[in-house]
Amino acid sequence: MNRVPDFIHERRVGGIVAGVDEVGRGPLAGPVLAAAVILPFDLDMNIIVLIDDSKRLSAQQRCAALTALTMAGVTIALGAASVDEIVRLNILQASLLAMRRAVVRLPLVPDHVLVDGNIAPGLPMPCSAIIGGDGISLSIAAASIAAKVARDGLMTRLDGRHPGYGWARNAGYGTRLHRDAIGTLGATPHHRPGFGPLLRDLAEAR
Repeated sequence: MNRVPDFIHERRVGGIVAGVDEVGRGPLAGPVLAAAVILPFDLDMNIIVLIDDSKRLSAQQRCAALTALTMAGVTIALGAASVDEIVRLNILQASLLAMRRAVVRLPLVPDHVLVDGNIAPGLPMPCSAIIGGDGISLSIAAASIAAKVARDGLMTRLDGRHPGYGWARNAGYGTRLHRDAIGTLGATPHHRPGFGPLLRDLAEAR
């Protein structure tokens, strides 16, 4: 049985705690996007039960959770790293950059930052990197939801400008439809040319 995210890590560090997560490391197209979320410890239980690792939730459940968080006035900030930055910095460094940007955009300065993964993004305040954090920390789980909903929405809008790649359904990941479209339509400015799979697909199409 999956563990339900809770406030154990937040209460351990104390103070104003921001949870941070990113989405979009693996796609062939689109930016990497991060969210930073500060949850109050007295958050309504009716909202808490909606929060989980975004990968465990359906799109409808993620949207419902984010709507509830927004209506409750929860502090949420987003940060992104562009395709150019991903190519220039590499995907790991671009992900950390997106995380830093999300934290900096928070209207409150957190006393501590909890980050999903094993590498802290490099911030002036104390940070704790938690492997699998999106499944055990409520703040990180909420951030994973906010980041996923925001990036999926962005890729859906880009799908309208660049039809044929299926971004509204695959969010830029390397599905068969997406790879086939790269072969027939070529790459867009939103594709990541430094990614090996994309380069192989383009080479095969020539």
